[in-house]
Amino acid sequence: MTSRVKTAMPLANWDIFCAVVDNYGDIGVTWRLAKQLTNEYPISVTLWVDDLTSFSHILPSLDPELTSQVHYGVKINLWSHPLPVSFNCPDVIIEAFACNLPDDVVQIMYDQHQAFKKNLSNIKAPVWLNLEYLSAESWVEGCHGLPSMQNNGLKKHFYFPGFTEKTGGLICEKGTLDRRKVWQSHLHYRMQLFDKLGLKDIASSDTVISVFSYETPALLALCNLWIQSKKPIHALIPKGRSLNCLQPLLPCSIEELKPGQQIKHGELTLHILPMTDQQGFDELLWSCDFNIVRGEDSFLRAQWAAKPFIWHIYPQEDDYHLIKLDAFLNLYCSDLSENTAHFYQKLNISFNTGNQEDTHKAWESLTCNMPELNKNAKQWPINTLNDTDLASRLVQFVKNS
Repeated sequence: MTSRVKTAMPLANWDIFCAVVDNYGDIGVTWRLAKQLTNEYPISVTLWVDDLTSFSHILPSLDPELTSQVHYGVKINLWSHPLPVSFNCPDVIIEAFACNLPDDVVQIMYDQHQAFKKNLSNIKAPVWLNLEYLSAESWVEGCHGLPSMQNNGLKKHFYFPGFTEKTGGLICEKGTLDRRKVWQSHLHYRMQLFDKLGLKDIASSDTVISVFSYETPALLALCNLWIQSKKPIHALIPKGRSLNCLQPLLPCSIEELKPGQQIKHGELTLHILPMTDQQGFDELLWSCDFNIVRGEDSFLRAQWAAKPFIWHIYPQEDDYHLIKLDAFLNLYCSDLSENTAHFYQKLNISFNTGNQEDTHKAWESLTCNMPELNKNAKQWPINTLNDTDLASRLVQFVKNS
């Protein structure tokens, strides 16, 4: 029999499981979290991912053919059935976005739990967390951190990221806001990035907009409006879903488009971008005057970019995503004037519903309100971060579990 001894705080080994759902959204969040935990805390992280090919688009150094590899200090394992790499029970295990752990992993956790109960081991079962999707809805505060007893006797906690002090916080690596501030205070950083991406003929006075959305006819409506702009507008678009609704403006099929290609219509120039890693994507958002983003990861990075943006939220059944969108907009617009808040909310909602006429009108109405939107965008990251990011709150939550 092994006597019980008080174990150290469970900060040594964490495993994160991620099922890639929308190419870059879920894996974007978990990859940022894994890197931050490894870089800022005494934690060894193993990230299990079921689609290494999609993952490699935001981590070019990743080899999709390898079942196990290390990047930025994080061990990355392929998650397949059965697991191609042996699973060693960690101190903390996170299933990202209700991805459901493999049965054999749960069994190993259960066996460790039983051994501890019977005094056969002094090692408890891992702290088991379900990292939920980010939401600004009011009910999140009441559900964050709640335990759920599983049928096998294991306990799982539901961890909700959020925008208030009573939630799990937001992913933001140390120094992110400072690096962004330095970047935006030096114009040559922006121009160097544009040169690196092969973007030509962009003057410092031109309007630059990044586009990373799902399909929506509202995007075509905006582009047709930008064609008639009084000053040059450059839309920076990676090859992907955004282009599916812009075929009328393209000289060839989407498959034939090449990174670096430019397509000019009136005052609008479409620039086809290569996919980039996460740091490069952050720098792109920092360098644009306005950003159109989608999902969760790019949505949050657009906020840290301190520039006005449209959030194209992932569609859900019964249009529940519009409820989530409305909850966020109510928070984000709380310090805007009534007129600006009205049209900013209208712009985001109409873009998500595909209402071309309302998108057109809202954009035109906001043109003279851009100074106020810019001021709000700069203050928002400072107010909403509340000095405590998700990783910090997550580590503290585990310590207290």
